Amino acid sequence: MSVPRSASPPNSGSSPVRPRWRKWLVRGALLALGLAVGIGVPVFWVLDKQVRAEFEQLAWQVPTRVYARPLRLEPGLRLDPATLELELAAAAYRKDGSGDLPGTWSRDGGRFHIATRAFTDLDGPVPGQRLEVQLAGGRVAAVRDRRADRKLDLARVDPARIATLYGNVQEERRLVQLKEVPSLLVMGLQAVEDRDFKHHHGIDPWGMMRAMWVNVREGELEQGASTLTQQLVRSLFLTREKRLSRKLKEIAYSLIIEFRYDKQRILEAYLNQVYMGQQGNQSIHGVAAASEFWFGRELGSLRTEDMALLVGMIQGPSLFDPRRKPEAAKGRRDLVLQVWNQLELIDDAEFKRARAAPLAVSARPGVTRNRNPAFMDLVRRQLARDYPADALRGAGLSVMTTLSPSAQLLSEQAVSGTLDRVQRKDGPPLQAGMVVTDTRSGEVLAMVGNRNTDTPGFNRALEAQRPVGSLLKPMVYLLALAQPGNWSLATPVDDAPVNLTLPNGRTWNPENSDGRSHGRVSLVDALAHSYNQATVRVGMDVGPERLAELLKVLAGLRAPANPSLILGSVDLSPFAMAQVYQFLASGGQIQPLRAVRGVVDTKGKAINRYDFRAEPAKEGDAVAARLVTLALQDAVTRGTGRPLLADGLGRLNAAGKTGTSNDSRDSWFAGYTGDHLAVVWVGNDKNEPTGLYGATGAMRVWSALFQKLPSAPLDVGGAGIEWGWVDAQQFATTEENCEGARRYAFVAGYLPPEHVSCVERSWLDWFRFGGDDDEEDDRRDRDRDRRRDDE
Repeated sequence: MSVPRSASPPNSGSSPVRPRWRKWLVRGALLALGLAVGIGVPVFWVLDKQVRAEFEQLAWQVPTRVYARPLRLEPGLRLDPATLELELAAAAYRKDGSGDLPGTWSRDGGRFHIATRAFTDLDGPVPGQRLEVQLAGGRVAAVRDRRADRKLDLARVDPARIATLYGNVQEERRLVQLKEVPSLLVMGLQAVEDRDFKHHHGIDPWGMMRAMWVNVREGELEQGASTLTQQLVRSLFLTREKRLSRKLKEIAYSLIIEFRYDKQRILEAYLNQVYMGQQGNQSIHGVAAASEFWFGRELGSLRTEDMALLVGMIQGPSLFDPRRKPEAAKGRRDLVLQVWNQLELIDDAEFKRARAAPLAVSARPGVTRNRNPAFMDLVRRQLARDYPADALRGAGLSVMTTLSPSAQLLSEQAVSGTLDRVQRKDGPPLQAGMVVTDTRSGEVLAMVGNRNTDTPGFNRALEAQRPVGSLLKPMVYLLALAQPGNWSLATPVDDAPVNLTLPNGRTWNPENSDGRSHGRVSLVDALAHSYNQATVRVGMDVGPERLAELLKVLAGLRAPANPSLILGSVDLSPFAMAQVYQFLASGGQIQPLRAVRGVVDTKGKAINRYDFRAEPAKEGDAVAARLVTLALQDAVTRGTGRPLLADGLGRLNAAGKTGTSNDSRDSWFAGYTGDHLAVVWVGNDKNEPTGLYGATGAMRVWSALFQKLPSAPLDVGGAGIEWGWVDAQQFATTEENCEGARRYAFVAGYLPPEHVSCVERSWLDWFRFGGDDDEEDDRRDRDRDRRRDDE
């Protein structure tokens, strides 16, 4: 039986058969989903584990910063306007006409308005202040707190940053917590860079689609749609290459971070990581470091226009560099301000004020590079006993040093300027080493190790070992004067030819530099005029071995106890000689020279302090040191240092000693005032004759420094010294008005036991010549007045 053509096939009531392409589409989708789950889940699991490990252990290398000493401002301190301006410039303060914002100052004659920054010193946090500092007569006359309108006994200006010790990478960064960032900066950043930051989950799909369309249209990856999270991921974990695989990885990382961490933590990490500029090979990261770099101020002191500039620069720090491209930077800043005003983050009045404000960036980067290589050599040497090599690099610590920026800069100028003047065209190239210390504390205030002062390398102040010559003579006389029963400043010494037989059988016949003998001279004159023959006699009496022992005690130096040591036949560095002279300058205290005050950790706690309080000088040492100082003051007023008076430095009452090695290869001068000791060496690296003596080379450098460095006059006093008039021909006391009488200082109780009087002689003369001779009396009065003037 045949089936009719019109009969329906089985299941004629069911739905029609689907096209084959739909079947394959469903299968493809299921396969893709399976692959996504099968491959994507393990991949995301691996990426999640990797991101968590890296993000949770996120530890930036924060550089260790090295600071000068804070500037103490207190009434009576010797300070002039030029030196104060040097200090403020070194600390990256900006002269703005008002001195109200932290890190700024203004001046009206001798009155300064200074707004100091808050900082942490060894004794804890020091708040910022608005100060009025009045200078008069080369001193601080008064210090006033402008906010509280009250006088201050002491104020401190935050220290200049002098060096940075980086880790493996040279990234400048100062970590902050989100609560420490001004709210306008936080909200303004999101308004410009990622308005949907609070709501998205790491990516902005609509922005990505828009960017994808631009990329397809341009035929390559030209545009991205990065959220703050994506920018953070790219900066921390990825490169900036424009590849699809990198973009997909960036998206995955961003989704994971958003899933795992809250918005505050992400935003805080961004604010500490964002790239904000470059100085050479030194990159600036984070808004806190950017604030210091661009404005020289703390983040909390930024104004609206300053924060707008920082936010605007994020898009391209090199494109909107305010120092190199101020017009582009201002245009970008004003655009950010406009956005903030439109979103009502700032009102119309603040918008108009901020837009009219100039770019207030500092003239030079607030992040100081290592400008003081010689001083930093000493810092590293003194820290080495507590911190192994490279232990400080990238550790985020603060090293507080003793460097005085003004003393350092003036020392550098004195060295370079003087050597330019005394350099002979046909002479060897001159070099120098210089050390400046505080006479009261032993702190090293400045160090110059190279004529090119900011050039690292061989440090002549610390490493050069050169014959010190006559610079060692005061130590010979110190040992003698420590025996008041045998020696005094008035003791006569024969400056006559000396013939000594040395242990090796040779004969030693030292001569004076002028080739002459001067006969019977007082001990003070022998030192003031640097007579070799007289000094050898004194030195052989006290013993070369005692001189060698003294050098060991004062500076840890090992010198051969040969007779030639008396005349300085030993090679020492300027730093070593500064350590020796510190004993004299401090009045007889043993003070190790120090360049480091302490180390502060990332939380502001002092973890190492290098305070040193010298034991009071022993009475005998103190008196002997002061007697040598009086003799060295005589060396300046009457002897080898007399040219300093012509330089106008008589006001300092300085004590000083010149030194010259054989053939004028080395020129030395050590001198000190009431505040400062400076030891200078001038010579050349090939040890060739320079034609310079102590007074024509090194002393010229010393003079150039102290003509500008504020310093107190040297006043030698104190108990244990007794003054007396001594007859010129005999070692005996006499009356002041006797002819040839001279006033000397003695250890108390050790005046000459004998006394000769000119009173008896004057009565005999009266009887012999029949009365007064008015003309003779007038002559004696003139002689007496002249002697007083000389004294």
